[in-house]
Amino acid sequence: MNSYQRCWAIIPAAGIGMRVGADIPKQYMKINGKTILEYAIDPFLRHPQVDGVMVVLAENDPAWSDLGINEIDQLITTIGGKERFHSVLNGLIALENSVSDDDWILVHDAARPCLEMKDVDKLINTLCEHPTGGILAMPVRDTMKRSNLDNVISSTVEREGLWHALTPQMFRYKKLRVSIEQAIEKNIKLTDEAQAMEKIGEDPMLVEGSVRNIKVTMPDDIELATFYLSQMENS
Repeated sequence: MNSYQRCWAIIPAAGIGMRVGADIPKQYMKINGKTILEYAIDPFLRHPQVDGVMVVLAENDPAWSDLGINEIDQLITTIGGKERFHSVLNGLIALENSVSDDDWILVHDAARPCLEMKDVDKLINTLCEHPTGGILAMPVRDTMKRSNLDNVISSTVEREGLWHALTPQMFRYKKLRVSIEQAIEKNIKLTDEAQAMEKIGEDPMLVEGSVRNIKVTMPDDIELATFYLSQMENS
């Protein structure tokens, strides 16, 4: 990466998803005494090419102030919006005086605690000279089925060329901000940053990442994340 290009991480953590069955937002559930959010932030705090981390919180966040990491100089916070993409945009706006148009932004899910440093390295090193940027992703391995409204198989989908989108997703500041702003203006509900870039005619690159980089969504994911984190700590 060129020395004049900085790199910031944005962690949208304003969600209050409860599907994992807890009475607190899933990013504040603990694995081995540490919150999922802390695990998600950690690789960026430790990475030598990341200048800082913007954590986007709910307006009445219940737990951030209790975390020991909240006073780290590399970490700053702002308030999120209604949807994830609104929160990412709020994070970008809050960074506007700290970055230039061509600086890189790495957006990572707050509920992905098993991101490995080698994947952050791979993403940055692969994309550092790319005009658009790209995402960590995993090729689809299983046979894919499309269903009707009654959960009956309507067709088998060819899996060749299909990928599971992961995070972080890495794009240049100005292009990412413009793409999200334009999507909001057009009332497009975004599922990830790459979709926003696609909508303005950009061609994000796919960078293959680790199968361990799961998103904690359902109760069983906690058990799997615990297993992966134990493996990572012992490797």
